[in-house]
Amino acid sequence: MTDDPDAAPRYTDRPFPGYRFRPGHTPHPTRDPQGHSYGSHPPSVERFEPSEWRRCQEYLYGVDLFNHGYWWEAHEAWEAVWLAAGRDTGLGQFVQGLIQAAASLLKHSLDQPTGAERLWAAAYGRLRCAESPFLGIQVGTLRRQMDEHLAGRRRLPPRIELADIEVDQPSD
Repeated sequence: MTDDPDAAPRYTDRPFPGYRFRPGHTPHPTRDPQGHSYGSHPPSVERFEPSEWRRCQEYLYGVDLFNHGYWWEAHEAWEAVWLAAGRDTGLGQFVQGLIQAAASLLKHSLDQPTGAERLWAAAYGRLRCAESPFLGIQVGTLRRQMDEHLAGRRRLPPRIELADIEVDQPSD
């Protein structure tokens, strides 16, 4: 793995937003007229089975966003997946854990350790209930990387590397 967060593999060809939203630092993406997603509508996702994760473009886009530090945007992409999955299903609980992990990283990047720890504790509980791999994610690896990053033992934020899927490598 390279130290360049922009070198992470891509799972979709959708472009990234114009900036990474950071509350208090950049315009709110959907509420501010200068926001990168102002006026856009939330994506619609059809219900799918966990074994069909490779076909869910919004899930894959959320992984791309997460891996490239667009944590608020990943949260938004995965929220549509969470709603489609059903909030109280096993799939829904796992996706909610991913949402909370992304929110934890955003809080951590804003130097809000209490919020980051609280969100990660909630996410950890939801992610540990899934057998690895789940939705292509080596769950134990993600949990370990999150723990190490939030504790300051890993400089780079965690990355989700999906199993058994074609990826596009960034061009140099």
